[in-house]
Amino acid sequence: MRKFRVNISNRQSLKFKVCPSEIFTVKAHKMTLNCKGRLIDLSTPKVMGILNLTPDSFFDGGRYNDEAKILSQVEIMLKDGATFIDVGGYSSRPGAADVSEDEELKRVVPVIELILKYFPDCLISVDSFRSEVARLAVESGAAMVNDISAGQLDENMMAAVGQLGVPYIMMHMRGTPQSMQSETDYENLLEDVIFYFSERLKKAREHKIIDAIIDPGFGFSKTLDQNYKLMAKLELLAEIGRPILVGISRKSMIYKLLNTDAEHALNGSTALHTIALSKGANILRAHDVKEAIQTVNIFNKLNE
Repeated sequence: MRKFRVNISNRQSLKFKVCPSEIFTVKAHKMTLNCKGRLIDLSTPKVMGILNLTPDSFFDGGRYNDEAKILSQVEIMLKDGATFIDVGGYSSRPGAADVSEDEELKRVVPVIELILKYFPDCLISVDSFRSEVARLAVESGAAMVNDISAGQLDENMMAAVGQLGVPYIMMHMRGTPQSMQSETDYENLLEDVIFYFSERLKKAREHKIIDAIIDPGFGFSKTLDQNYKLMAKLELLAEIGRPILVGISRKSMIYKLLNTDAEHALNGSTALHTIALSKGANILRAHDVKEAIQTVNIFNKLNE
């Protein structure tokens, strides 16, 4: 293993471990995604609206349990400005119960078909770590795969995504949703996260995945303090040269710090979204699309 030196804006240097065969080119990259033949320009940040189809998600579990509610929520998010709708049928909150692949498919695939029936131009991301769910979702019209495990929980995932030819969101996580909160012992958090992405991106290229997005995995296998340490150095992940997705909407890193709950964590979410954008985030994954879009618009105005 060798060291890699990253030069950052304040002219400090940090050393990171990277895979021996991995070489980062630290330069300005054109941030675009090819979604079903449409080129999405991420040089202007975008918002991904969350549609949880699980009964036990930490914030909106069980809210969208019939067609009318699903279509109404999707319509609201699209009108508010969402570029993507992230559809998930497996709750990844800490300690969530495992869900069978068959049950996940029953939750996800019919909803993707339903959404595209009424909103044919909608760009749907399927939130799953299972290759078969990803494959059937894309065959049903999904435009992107969002994998919390970056291929670690299903060895066939990256091969499937490469064959499907869709953008791939790879998140940093240790263990599983059931065990991740006991896997927070890092020698150096930032170094470990960058090494993780160097190895995952190398594997993605081997499977001919062209459009890879990295997600630092806030709230996954990280303590509250570690989440904020990672946010404070988020700009270093931008040096990897891949689009960054940030998912912090209404998470416990916000409401536990503020001594409140998920229902009252919108203000904290907006504050962290602003910080994430200032540090190079390209996509905000959010429950509250309208407020996230407002944050992006203000950020864009400041940077005209």
